[in-house]
Amino acid sequence: MLYEKAPAKINLTLDVLHKRDDGFHEVEMIMTTVDLADRVWLRPTHDGRITIKVSERYVPNDRKNLAYQAADLLKRKYGIYEGVEITLDKKIPVAAGLAGGSSDAAATLRGLNRLWHLGLSAEELAKIGAKIGSDVSFCVHGGTALAKGRGEMIQHLPAPPNCWVILAKPAISVSTADIYRNLDVSSVQHPDTEGMLQALKNGDYEKMCASLGNVLEPITMNIHPQVIDLKEKMERFGADAVLMSGSGPTVFGFVRQEARVSRIYNGLKGFCKEVHAVRMTGERFLLD
Repeated sequence: MLYEKAPAKINLTLDVLHKRDDGFHEVEMIMTTVDLADRVWLRPTHDGRITIKVSERYVPNDRKNLAYQAADLLKRKYGIYEGVEITLDKKIPVAAGLAGGSSDAAATLRGLNRLWHLGLSAEELAKIGAKIGSDVSFCVHGGTALAKGRGEMIQHLPAPPNCWVILAKPAISVSTADIYRNLDVSSVQHPDTEGMLQALKNGDYEKMCASLGNVLEPITMNIHPQVIDLKEKMERFGADAVLMSGSGPTVFGFVRQEARVSRIYNGLKGFCKEVHAVRMTGERFLLD
């Protein structure tokens, strides 16, 4: 049995440039991984089937699961006759804007690359992952990166300045498709992507905080005002900078002073069940 770690990601920036001819949106996102992670276990079987076992009852255990889709893609592409049992120990909140499903799929690709001795590079796995979802390519690599196109064009970046990250997810789920359907690209306020790139290059914490931005945040807040409330509380409790990740609804806050972490964490726990205090990892996965 093989084990792979599947870390969550947060968006330091998320910009949508235009709608493409293929119906998808052209994006420009700076993402980084944090040390909140699912655990993915892969056990070979001889029946040729892909089976999913999952700890969270709200997560599908069939073809709708992105880890299933990842295994199925590899099986068909490389003519694999073996089966695999995939066990997902979920720690990342579901439908939260943290790429939990995408990271599970990426971990499955990395793990099956080892289990089935395929010898694929991270770039080859990321290309396969792009067929599953826009965040999968990034999640194959991990670390910190600028993602363009549909998310499949990856440029690796320096790790962010060291700080704590408080994650809080309100008791709602958000449909990414619904958020994009309500997005008017012509009226968005684009984030300072260049400023964020400079902040990462120079290890500048204050500039990183000032350069946070997500064009989807106002859309999600308009549909789900709980996100506004949560963001305001996190700011009031003392976070240095606060932003919604992905299409939401998870809100994250940066905190550099460790003494503030427990105050913000405990304050949010009074309003929100799913709260985590984590670090940004900033480290890429290295394939065997």
